[in-house]
Amino acid sequence: MAYVIGAACVDVMDRSCMEECPVDCIYEGARKLYIHPVECIDCGACAEVCPEQAISADRAADPDHRLDNRRFFEEPLPGREEPVGSPGGSAKIGPVGADTAMIKAG
Repeated sequence: MAYVIGAACVDVMDRSCMEECPVDCIYEGARKLYIHPVECIDCGACAEVCPEQAISADRAADPDHRLDNRRFFEEPLPGREEPVGSPGGSAKIGPVGADTAMIKAG
């Protein structure tokens, strides 16, 4: 079970979750943050500090946001030729600067 960041993060991106994450698995899009479903160790530290209460366990998350979160890593994002994939931590690539089609359209 990983965690998923929902709609409450769009255009807010407080980033306190990124500071709290012990494995650096939270990636920055243009309008929203995304948790890598494989890199996440399910500690829940991010959910505890999110002031927007935008983070939930994937089994409790909105199915559309759960799928959208996976798409951020598995499919090429608008304006990018390749998917983000599994870089092994967001610090390695920095802000991605793009969002999934669902968030971009939203």
